[in-house]
Amino acid sequence: MKIRLLICLILIAGLASSCKKWLEVEPESEIAAPILFSTESGFMEAINGVYNRSTESDLYGKELTFGTTEVLAQNFSMRDDGQDYRQTSLYNYKHGEFIKRKDKIWAGLYNAIVNCNLILENVDAKKNIFSGSNYAIVKGEALALRAYLHFDLLRLFAPSYLRNPTAKGIPYANKYTKEITPVSTVSETIDLIIKDLEQAKQLLTADPIRSAGYIVNYPLVTDTLKNTEERNPSLFLQNRRHRLNYFAVCGTLARVYLYKNDKAKALQNAKEVIDSKKFPWTAKSDFEAFEDSKKDRILYKELVFGWYIPGAAKEIKDNWFQSGTRGFYLIEDAADYIYEKATAGASDSRYKYWLSATSNQSSRSYDIVKYRRNPLSAEANANLHYLMAPAIRLSEMYYIAAECSYAGNPAEAVNYLKQVREARQIGDPLSINSEEDLLKELLKDARKEWLAEGQLFYMYKRLNRGIVGQTGVIIPASDNIFVLPLPNDEVVYGGR
Repeated sequence: MKIRLLICLILIAGLASSCKKWLEVEPESEIAAPILFSTESGFMEAINGVYNRSTESDLYGKELTFGTTEVLAQNFSMRDDGQDYRQTSLYNYKHGEFIKRKDKIWAGLYNAIVNCNLILENVDAKKNIFSGSNYAIVKGEALALRAYLHFDLLRLFAPSYLRNPTAKGIPYANKYTKEITPVSTVSETIDLIIKDLEQAKQLLTADPIRSAGYIVNYPLVTDTLKNTEERNPSLFLQNRRHRLNYFAVCGTLARVYLYKNDKAKALQNAKEVIDSKKFPWTAKSDFEAFEDSKKDRILYKELVFGWYIPGAAKEIKDNWFQSGTRGFYLIEDAADYIYEKATAGASDSRYKYWLSATSNQSSRSYDIVKYRRNPLSAEANANLHYLMAPAIRLSEMYYIAAECSYAGNPAEAVNYLKQVREARQIGDPLSINSEEDLLKELLKDARKEWLAEGQLFYMYKRLNRGIVGQTGVIIPASDNIFVLPLPNDEVVYGGR
């Protein structure tokens, strides 16, 4: 398969947010690029445009967070919601609506990648127009975004490294060009991803988030001794956790190295995030607060990186998670099984505060309220935090550290998992006597932690484990499930 990347028009859009002006940059223009990249602010708008494109509903604003990937992981109950996700949950990859969604994912990710390449094509030649460390940050983020987006393409559309590292992977588009991009193998693709990420990590050593004075907290905390995320006079350098910052690159490297089964380097990068102590566990009082204005539903301070999606609030409330009658929810048996109600779930704060019981005459179910903005507000601070789609959590770094530590230090590995459980108010002891025991417990806890976040499907695939249904039925591991079919639109994407 050879891929001809989608070429689109330039679109300028403004959004009122902490990130302010956004520009979606798409490549077909002989005039616009020189104008856009003639100023430092033009580069900043261009990189912001990649984030903006990535948060649309076909990508991380829905499908790759709480849409298609969650349905594939069997994490939702559903009735007919008019979008035919039920067929997706049955792995009917020939169903028309599924084909439309996965093809949009493919095209959308590559479209964002093309925009990264357009930035990277121009940034070195204009290095002298940047002030301070902005050149390194713009280039570092563009490289990191390119790698992050390619990695999710690989995890969706190619066999896992464990299954077949020499299998055909995906086209790694690392040049701005209209020419056909050849396919790399799975192993080659991973190495190209790592190359981009390692270069991004070096460039982002100048990231403000690394400084001792950068303190993570909620947006409404105005005490500059407790929160400095919006103190920088440059809007571009504020809210670094809304962007692929230095520690987010470390977290992505930990993911990729683990996917490659390089546990030493995965552990090294996960520990760099953990040992930074930048991302504190959420206080019990914030998670459990009764008043919405004092509540932290998404564990905001623990986000190493998240996609900023305030515009999705109304869709989430009205269409995507809706009282067990449409969209996504959990039947009672599923919720009780996933969160182990009879044991650990009795005290698990995730079970208590991410699920809200609802019932009708015939059944009882749970709304998923993880992303609820109530009272719904157009302002970013309806709760303690902005509305974010979690991308990399502190807890994931603990899971990676646990998995990578077991062979050399089983007790330390178990302790990493215990720390996540204790942060979620679970005090039940763990019975782990083998690496297999640890993996089973990690999978169970990750499912609780990542509900409606889109990551569990990838974990099953990486480990080549059967997908656990909502009440425990195992769906056998198979590339027929784990590898999504490539698009076959020859006009847009080219052919063999």
